[in-house]
Amino acid sequence: MDFSEGYVSNEHRELHRSATESADPLSVSPLQLSPKSPRSPKSPRSPKSPRSPKSPRSPKVQGKCSNLSPRNHRQSYFQKDGRPKKGGSGGKGTWGGLLDTDDTNVLDPNDPNYDSSEEYDHSNEKKPTTYLEEYKKKVTIIVEEYFATDDVVATMNEVKDLGKPEYGYYFVKKLVSMSMDRHDKEKEMAAILLSALYADIFDPSQVYKGFSKLVQSADDLIVDIPDTVEVLALFIARAVVDDILPPAFLKKQMAYLSKDSKGVEVLKKTAKSYLAAPLHAEIIERCWGGSKSTTVDDVKAKINNFLKEYVVSGDKKEAFRCIKDLKVPFFHHEIVKRALIMAMERRQAESPLLDMLKEAAEEGFINSSQMSKGFGRLIDTVDDLSLDIPNARGILQQLMSKAASEGWLCVSSLKSFSVEPEKNTIEDSAAKSFKVKTQSIIQEYFLSGDISEVNSCLEQANSNNCAALNAIFIKKLITLAMDRKNREKEMASVLLSSLCFPADDVVSGFLMLIESADDTALDNPVVVEDLAMFLARAVVDEVLAPQHLEEIGTQCLGPGSIGSKVLQMTKSLLKARLAGERILRCWGGGGSSRPGWAVEDVKDMIGKLLEEYESGGDIREACRCMKELGMPFFHHEVVKKALVTTIEKKNERLWGLLKECFESGLITMNQMAKGFGRVAESLDDLALDVPDAKNQFEYYVERAKTNGWLDNSFCFSKQEHATKNGTH
Repeated sequence: MDFSEGYVSNEHRELHRSATESADPLSVSPLQLSPKSPRSPKSPRSPKSPRSPKSPRSPKVQGKCSNLSPRNHRQSYFQKDGRPKKGGSGGKGTWGGLLDTDDTNVLDPNDPNYDSSEEYDHSNEKKPTTYLEEYKKKVTIIVEEYFATDDVVATMNEVKDLGKPEYGYYFVKKLVSMSMDRHDKEKEMAAILLSALYADIFDPSQVYKGFSKLVQSADDLIVDIPDTVEVLALFIARAVVDDILPPAFLKKQMAYLSKDSKGVEVLKKTAKSYLAAPLHAEIIERCWGGSKSTTVDDVKAKINNFLKEYVVSGDKKEAFRCIKDLKVPFFHHEIVKRALIMAMERRQAESPLLDMLKEAAEEGFINSSQMSKGFGRLIDTVDDLSLDIPNARGILQQLMSKAASEGWLCVSSLKSFSVEPEKNTIEDSAAKSFKVKTQSIIQEYFLSGDISEVNSCLEQANSNNCAALNAIFIKKLITLAMDRKNREKEMASVLLSSLCFPADDVVSGFLMLIESADDTALDNPVVVEDLAMFLARAVVDEVLAPQHLEEIGTQCLGPGSIGSKVLQMTKSLLKARLAGERILRCWGGGGSSRPGWAVEDVKDMIGKLLEEYESGGDIREACRCMKELGMPFFHHEVVKKALVTTIEKKNERLWGLLKECFESGLITMNQMAKGFGRVAESLDDLALDVPDAKNQFEYYVERAKTNGWLDNSFCFSKQEHATKNGTH
């Protein structure tokens, strides 16, 4: 080291010399000189240049020299330069700048704050996000262009070219949310585009997920769109009517939402205000002006007109242009149905019409689901069609076979279809005439509520009491009632219990209703619930016996059919606790023409009726009053009160009334058994006032068995009857 500059004293030189001689060259690490060090201006600037052990920065020198205290030395212990950098952050060995972040630091597993979740690679996380962000931008542009051009086909092609089917739910959500804040025209355009994209471009699960996202984000949407609840509820109802969203969507989504969320309000409004309204399908279709302000009837008329023109001209291009101009891809099943009916009515037009349907399927103007739905609707109504077209079943079977052989119909997706016509005991012309009369009779009944007038009209229209005509009347009665309010539904049930049709005719009527349920569901999405309630009400009113449900079940289709669903729901309704009272009041009625009677009121009326008869009343008048109650399922209360009074007063006048009611069919064996069973349960309480109550009851049970009121297997064990009758 050069000491010629005179910066070091002689004493320092001596210390340096002795240290050099005694030090082991291999044990001393060479000290590096910082390139920025100002201490040796003439020394080489190489970072590998060794510094002398006698240098003031040398740890060895400082360790041996007591005169060089670190407190008095201007330099730091550390080898790193700690002076501030130009950018303001610290130098080497310091904490760095205030906002510095260094992602290259290695995590120490021994660190108390160590978190293993921080070590996964974030690089793969950015790719899906980037794809989704790009998809969102393109979707916004596509929707804006669609609202400006109103070109469904071009928009469908753009969405198809966009790809990414797994993000289809976002397109659904974006399309609806953007249209919600616009005019009715854009809302109608959005609904039409969704129907066009369904199944062809987007998987049904993506449409379902998109509407789920909309319902979940209702609380956010309402900030910018105050009428979110009304508009979104209408969109969901429109989706259900257009068959792109199942009705079960409402109940399933309700389970995932909190009770105070706006999504729940949306679902409730959809169910109660829109889907539960009479003629709701047509109303919802026209809610935003419809397709170019046209109604369902207008669309049907246009379909009929262009089919007639095609049969005359044979111009397929013009027919396809008309199909495209309708802009109702969700309603193309009506084209299929009407074309097939026209082919069956005009056999000379069969070939051109089938060729048109075949090419429409091949060119994509009518998709496979709409084609199958059109054939399915025709299968449901083929029996009615047979009244006007002889051998309609055979002709339809030929058309189905030809379409399946040419490859434009999937027969496996249709219901089972038998060529053999069902047995019919009436003339076709008579049935057609009876249907016309039946409709006017029922409509007049809904206005007047006069049951006796209905009876007299039916006696004239069906003087021979034909079973087939009775079944037709029941089908027409319930079909018309299902499309009206609860008042008419209650009136239909009351009329059905008052007509006293044979049970087999009622069963036939319900079977006809179930067979046509698929067609009815197009206008009434809750047809399963309505039919189940009507069927349960018929059992409660004792129009049908429980074993008739099994008979209906044997004639229904597979486990997934509408008939099996109706039957399953009916049994669930009947098994519920207090099912009789609940079903009786399901439409707000009390089982009579004076709806609203409570059970306690009925009990009081029965008590007064029995008191009046016991005090010298007329037996015919008593029976008439019981019948006017219109509650045959509650006649066990009459049996109970009459039997208790007979035991208490030892007066058999009321026993004579029970005999008359049973022989006239007013009180059935089932109701008689229920009444005796209820008395058996209350024998302990009755014995407090009448000590020999048990003996008297045993006597009357034997008399009832002798008279045929009770089955010989009847047993009045308290526990057994409590279980059997469902009482506690």
